[in-house]
Amino acid sequence: MSTRNHATSFTENANRALLDELNWDDVQAFQDAARGFIASLDAPVITDSNGRAVWDLDAYPFLAEETAPPSVNPSLWRQSRLNALYHGLFKVTDGIYQIRGFDLSVMSIIESDNGYVVVDPLISAPTARAGMELAYKYLGRKPIVAVIYTHSHIDHWGGVKGVIDEADVNAGKVKVIAPEHFLEHAISENVIAGNVMTRRASYMYGNLLPKDPQGQVGAGLGQTTSTGQVTLIDPTDDITTTGQTLVVDGLEIVFQLTPGTEAPAEMNFLFPRYRALCMAENCTHNMHNLYTLRGAQVRDAKAWAHYVNEAIEMFAGRYDVIFASHHWPTWGVEAGRDFLKKQRDMYKYLHDETLRLANQGFTLLEIPEIIELPPELFRAWYNRGYYGTINHNVKAIYQRYLGFFDGNPANLHPLPPEPAGKKYVEFMGGADNLLAQAHKSYEQGEYRWVAQVVNHLVFAEPENEAARALQADALEQLGYQAESGPWRNFYLSAAQELRLGVVDHGAPSANNPDVIHATPLEMFFDLLAVRLNGPRAAGKVITLNGRFTDISEEYVLTVENGVLHYAKGKQAEQADATLTMTRAALDAVVLGEATLQETMAAGKAQIDGNPQKLVEFLSLMDNFEFWFNIVTP
Repeated sequence: MSTRNHATSFTENANRALLDELNWDDVQAFQDAARGFIASLDAPVITDSNGRAVWDLDAYPFLAEETAPPSVNPSLWRQSRLNALYHGLFKVTDGIYQIRGFDLSVMSIIESDNGYVVVDPLISAPTARAGMELAYKYLGRKPIVAVIYTHSHIDHWGGVKGVIDEADVNAGKVKVIAPEHFLEHAISENVIAGNVMTRRASYMYGNLLPKDPQGQVGAGLGQTTSTGQVTLIDPTDDITTTGQTLVVDGLEIVFQLTPGTEAPAEMNFLFPRYRALCMAENCTHNMHNLYTLRGAQVRDAKAWAHYVNEAIEMFAGRYDVIFASHHWPTWGVEAGRDFLKKQRDMYKYLHDETLRLANQGFTLLEIPEIIELPPELFRAWYNRGYYGTINHNVKAIYQRYLGFFDGNPANLHPLPPEPAGKKYVEFMGGADNLLAQAHKSYEQGEYRWVAQVVNHLVFAEPENEAARALQADALEQLGYQAESGPWRNFYLSAAQELRLGVVDHGAPSANNPDVIHATPLEMFFDLLAVRLNGPRAAGKVITLNGRFTDISEEYVLTVENGVLHYAKGKQAEQADATLTMTRAALDAVVLGEATLQETMAAGKAQIDGNPQKLVEFLSLMDNFEFWFNIVTP
């Protein structure tokens, strides 16, 4: 059941319809993506220190074809060509350069009086290092005087040790500048829900799909994610107010804080010397996510539009070019203003229309089927749903204000998928009849309906090969039609797992040294609380003291009523056991560099009281399986 299918006539027709809807004569984006090109790498594969490939500039040779094949939405094909084919070092304007196509994100390099300021050093150290070496080759080797993190997502800071040395930061030679609360959000987003988010991200970016016209062709925001070592250096300078100005090695930078937009901690900024405005990830050449499909807290469309509007007013007349940390710049005052206004109005329109219709009684599933952008927004290529979509962004807005419940009590307490599936199959006259009817719908091109109804059979009878095959076929066609890179990747990843099963590729390591060292102990204990198996812990009472001598911190942890609580700066007089160690020793245990028993044997940890209580406590922790099922029970 591993065979992939070609696009059906219904899919071909759906994709062909876009050729009439969009302005294909507008090739400005291709001119802008190519503008200022200086050079790229001679060897296309970027490797880490062990010789392992972490990025391939030539992973998408098929995108050289201008015309989209029937199995790819032509608008997504266009976006993927723009992301994949134009890679290397580019000049944005005098004094500003970018490394594009070396990762999901873009790294910018700005000349100061005596060195460089680097903005957003990609996801991993090897790709950032390769990009910086390319810049040195063509721009000259000068010291990096500062790194700016525009916001808290990993693709904007993970490669920092590929461009600077932490010792230079500690010595005061290099600044690391970030919006306030950056470190808290950079760490916390992937802690207590990290396992499920990362598993779903494997669908979102199509990491397990072949890169070809029937597989992964890109992610809209960029092509995919690099797989090198993620690093982190704590900020030295926090931006705390809009209008705050820093002068770094003679280079003036004017900041605008934009909390709660694309990220909980984010900022735009202006380089007056170069009349260049960096919009971080708040304005890029696609509709962004108000809800990201890998899972995250819903973002605020109203705030997003507000801060873009604030940028329009705050920086009016002060820039000639706008650049961001994805995609290519926008040159010219009029083009830049139009870009910002239409991005602003896209998010504002979705927000206001969703609430207008919700206030008329329309629901979570109804409103996305109604809303269409006005033609002037719909036809702007940079507003297309390559990453976010109207459909799931509208659902996000509804959820933010009204939650999952649509007000109909029939939807308040539905059966979960497996028992519901069995009932649906029974009511539809059994599996054979359901499949027969679903096949008729498939032959009529009703792929959304087929996926919806056959899903019930897959969850009722997960070993039913005919059901899994038809479900995979329907999802595949939906993937071929999707304009959104993440939608395509989700559909095709699901189809692949239905056909091949879930293949255990080994869990990705979550034990990153820099991230572990930067994680506050409170977040570590929050993760322990999530890992605590409540039913197993029910009826147990355990009190433990923790003392971390190198950072002079003390905690008391209590398990009671099936939950874990902790308190900082306290110790229980009647604790069952007290664990004394350094934070450095704890980090080594978390990273798997040593077991707790080995740490104690080495004299780096000590237990006073009843050690069996600590053993019992640890036995109550779940270890999360990474390759859990998504499209089957």
